[in-house]
This record gives sequence, structure tokens and C-alpha cells, in this order.
Amino acid sequence: MLGMIVRFIVSAVVLLLVSYIVPGLRVAGFTGALIAAVVIALLGYVIERAFGNKITRMGRGSIGFITAAVVIYLSQFIVPGSISVSIIGALLASLVIGIVDSFVPTTLR
Repeated sequence: MLGMIVRFIVSAVVLLLVSYIVPGLRVAGFTGALIAAVVIALLGYVIERAFGNKITRMGRGSIGFITAAVVIYLSQFIVPGSISVSIIGALLASLVIGIVDSFVPTTLR
């Protein structure tokens, strides 16, 4: 349980930092980033369960990259007050989050 809480806090901080770097991505403070991180994680889980682990961001390159961008983009419709992103912003955010995740992993290993 504590590991899951840490994961969401780290994901929210990464999302908040990425929103300062990436044009077209806005997050409504830390609370908005935390809500968006939970929604993004849930959407990612649902998509991974539906299509298998071949589309994970860490596992499969370009398909995972596009999937992560779609998940980020769709999250704005689920929690409209927490995150706002354009298509280009979602693609750039997916790229930057992938790079940041390679240095600061959001999953506990």
C-alpha cells in the first residue's frame, strides 16, 4: 500500500514538472497532478489488460509511446479540471515522461 502511494506521488511530481516544460500541457497544481496521475495509471492499466503487455511504454517503443500519448490525452476528458492537453502536448509529454521515467522510475522495482 505504501509503495502504491509513493508511486502516485512520484508520478504526480513528474507530471507537474513535465507540465512546466511541455507546451500544450497544463496541470491544475499538485492535487490536479495527483488526480491526473491516478487516472492515467488506471487508463494505462485498462489498455494494457485489453491489449496485453506488448504496448507498455517501457516495453515496446513506438507503440508504447503512442499509447502513453493517447492515455494522457484521454485523461483530460475524465478529469477536465485537473489536466488540459493538446494532441501535440500529449505526444511531447509522453516523450518527456518516458525520458524522465528512465532516470526517475515511477514504478517500484
